[in-house]
Amino acid sequence: MSKSNLKDHREIGRELDLFSFHQYAPGAIFWHPKGWLIYRTLVDFIRGKTEGENYLEISTPVMIKNQLFVESGHFEHFGENMFKLKVDKEDYSLKPMNCPESALIYKSKTRSYNDLPLRLSEFGTLHRRELSGVLGGLLRVRQFTIDDAHIFATSEQIHTEIQKLLKLTAEVYKSLGFKPRFYLATRPDKAMGDKESWKEAEKALEKALKESKVAFDIKPKDGAFYGPKIDIHIYDSQDRDWQLATIQLDFQIPQSMKLEYVDRDGSKKRPVMVHRGIFGSLERFIGILLEHTQGNLPVWLSPIQAIVLPVSDKFTDFTQKTAQKIKSNRVRIEIDKRNETLQAKIRDALFLKIPYILVVGEKEQKSGKLSIRERNQKDLRQMTTDKLIAKIKADIEKKV
Repeated sequence: MSKSNLKDHREIGRELDLFSFHQYAPGAIFWHPKGWLIYRTLVDFIRGKTEGENYLEISTPVMIKNQLFVESGHFEHFGENMFKLKVDKEDYSLKPMNCPESALIYKSKTRSYNDLPLRLSEFGTLHRRELSGVLGGLLRVRQFTIDDAHIFATSEQIHTEIQKLLKLTAEVYKSLGFKPRFYLATRPDKAMGDKESWKEAEKALEKALKESKVAFDIKPKDGAFYGPKIDIHIYDSQDRDWQLATIQLDFQIPQSMKLEYVDRDGSKKRPVMVHRGIFGSLERFIGILLEHTQGNLPVWLSPIQAIVLPVSDKFTDFTQKTAQKIKSNRVRIEIDKRNETLQAKIRDALFLKIPYILVVGEKEQKSGKLSIRERNQKDLRQMTTDKLIAKIKADIEKKV
């Protein structure tokens, strides 16, 4: 497909009935059922990838008193990007980041070295004050969610935790057909903390990258205000460069918020804080993915994975039994019951980017075999329902 024929994610979303935008909430998404299914599938995917790593999922308030962001350093370094509110004569903000709230949960009780690393994940709703002129579909919004996690660890645990996150990121991107590229972003001019702690953090990230045998480039002065980071980029199908995942090493917020743990000898020490997001903003990631695939999402992410097209009402019972059997195997399937020609139904199913199109008529009912057309093929082929189920489940399992 030539670049002139490529569709914007907003057009794809409209055609596939995934989401919409409205004047009543600029920079925020109205997710329709099919779009929300994609969103939830990505969230569940990350949960599944991390379930063996002892992540503990949390949820924190959206509206927070400004004092918390003053303590964490966000108000000084990020205040202009925050939505500020006055409630009962007190100053509040809509949270722009999850890290200070995660730190409060860490502080809710005394922590021991035996508790570390403590991995807290959160799919929290965030708000950032973007100017109306720069808002753009899913790619630039005011309200969004990050597949966030904050890992509280000892200095000795940094290396292992960073290496695990590099491996996790590579696995996730590979399953989506992306080849990740890595960058080490160093201390910006406007930063919290002393230069020595920054050098220590930068060396720790550099060591983890080198020992993981990951090639990387440097992004000078592009770190977060509280610590250096590893940014992960991909090229999409249109050769556009996108920065998605980030792994950040933070010595500053534990210091500013006075986080502690009790070490083996009974002394109190500061933990370090590792921030990570694999997809980054889920909204932005879905927008990039829709343009990358032009709506031809992999089977595991497709809102409708198969559709049954009965030739006429005479085959209603066979159609329903077939669809129910496939659905019982956790395949998302629909039946096109419209009084349209078969060719019109096939055309519409292809327009909706449905991976598997199943035709049911007299021949199929007699033989017990379905006529199947895959999204990327032109010809119909015969297959038993059991074989089709096995094929779709294999596609889902392999993430193709």
